[in-house]
Amino acid sequence: MNLSFRRALALFLTVIVLLGAWTTSFEVPARDSLQAGMKRALVAFAAARTLGAVISVAQGTQVDIKPGGVGVGTTPGQVLQPLNQLVDHFASAMLAASVAFGVQLVLLDFGGSQAVAVLLSIAVVGWLALTFLQQGRYARWLQPVLVVLLLARFAVPLTAVANEALYERYMKGKHDQALTLVERTPQEVASATPAVPSRETMRERFERWWSGLPDLKAGYQLLLDSASGWADKIVDLMVVFLVQTLIVPVGMLWLTWRAARLATASPWRGERAA
Repeated sequence: MNLSFRRALALFLTVIVLLGAWTTSFEVPARDSLQAGMKRALVAFAAARTLGAVISVAQGTQVDIKPGGVGVGTTPGQVLQPLNQLVDHFASAMLAASVAFGVQLVLLDFGGSQAVAVLLSIAVVGWLALTFLQQGRYARWLQPVLVVLLLARFAVPLTAVANEALYERYMKGKHDQALTLVERTPQEVASATPAVPSRETMRERFERWWSGLPDLKAGYQLLLDSASGWADKIVDLMVVFLVQTLIVPVGMLWLTWRAARLATASPWRGERAA
């Protein structure tokens, strides 16, 4: 790579960075993507809390089996404890996803601030001057600062746009299908949960005890039989938001970091330090 080509490449990269530092055109779709992701996470969190509340009510149903005033109290709904724990974990994951999108919005505002634009402009112009003067040693000192500023300015917007594109292309169908089922489940749980009268006559209580509570057992068994379907959808939703808030951001951050290092190092790579 001859000197003129290195200088032309450095000038081209500087112009691109300066344009990106002061333009706001890509911030609008990035902000829209992050706000849409946060809204999806909050909707899923609300659905999880609603489902958890309904399951908790069903789980806490207590039945007194005391014919003649003598007997025991039982809580058959405790068989729903594993499902309740799954829903609690799901709600926590959705809350964490909402916070993650909120943090990215804050970082987007920080990266798009005028202070970052000014510092990035100064750093990239200084990098260009050192490259033209063939001061490779000093340019290498400036490289870490320039990489950090490039990440602050471009990493979050690029991640947000890429994240939304991947969601629309590969995850939207699974998300919508799973969320629809999770939102519908509380009504199904409520309708399947057997109603236990709060007040009964002695005769009614004895008859219910004598029959072995078949309706109560059948109702909870129906819940357990149907739980596998919506439990799978809960896991699907957790996977979607894990990809959006952890895997894609970390992957894009690494790719942006590598691209920034390669771009800022290429003009003087192999050049003898001045």
